[in-house]
Amino acid sequence: MIKVDRITKRFGSIVAVDGIEFEAKQGEVLGFLGPNGAGKSTTMKMLTCFLEPDSGTAEVAGFDIRKNPVEVRRRLGYVPENAPIYGDMTVRSFLRFVGDVRGMKGGALRNAIDRVVSLCTIDGVVNQTIETLSKGYKRRVGLAQALLHDPDVLILDEPTDGLDPNQKHHVREMIRGMGSEKCIVISTHILEEVDAVCSRAMIIGRGRLLADGTPAELKERGNGKLDDYFRKVTLEHQTKGGAA
Repeated sequence: MIKVDRITKRFGSIVAVDGIEFEAKQGEVLGFLGPNGAGKSTTMKMLTCFLEPDSGTAEVAGFDIRKNPVEVRRRLGYVPENAPIYGDMTVRSFLRFVGDVRGMKGGALRNAIDRVVSLCTIDGVVNQTIETLSKGYKRRVGLAQALLHDPDVLILDEPTDGLDPNQKHHVREMIRGMGSEKCIVISTHILEEVDAVCSRAMIIGRGRLLADGTPAELKERGNGKLDDYFRKVTLEHQTKGGAA
């Protein structure tokens, strides 16, 4: 579902993403694990066609991000770290607006809204304006809009950031539940999140891919502790002087 071919992105003298390549398939929940500034969000923005790579390319559901960005966007759902949602709209009107943009109409749109409202457990706030919601509910609304058209690929940037423990548990349960049907990529700097939801994890540091494997495999490399292995590979890369 995703094939990344040595994509690179620079911002001036800063190399944010440095020749990353990987593949991800349906039924896989792939975690981007790395410290802040590692290049996780920039990679996601390129996969979702919000940023164009300086070199390299990628395919999403068979479509090239450079040649067919509209087709890529049709087939994925994206929740950025700070999801842009309109505070003066009610939850229902916002979801209807997103559906209209995606070309959904009539009964199909109503059914889709009902489905995601139930899935994201936002039934109790669906007629409230978004600006009145807690951060947790706003995050769920962001997830709901990403799921509205039932995409094959989900790109979730820090999906549980700022949520309380109960809200984190619910979002992780949602991701696990969808993981067998979709290709899901999530970014996180929270090690426990990888254990909780991911079938595979990649450690990224200074824009480079440092490690790739199942959570169990990465733990084994760290003598049973994922955090030990994470610190080891990121520290080694910093010491060797990776990309800025």
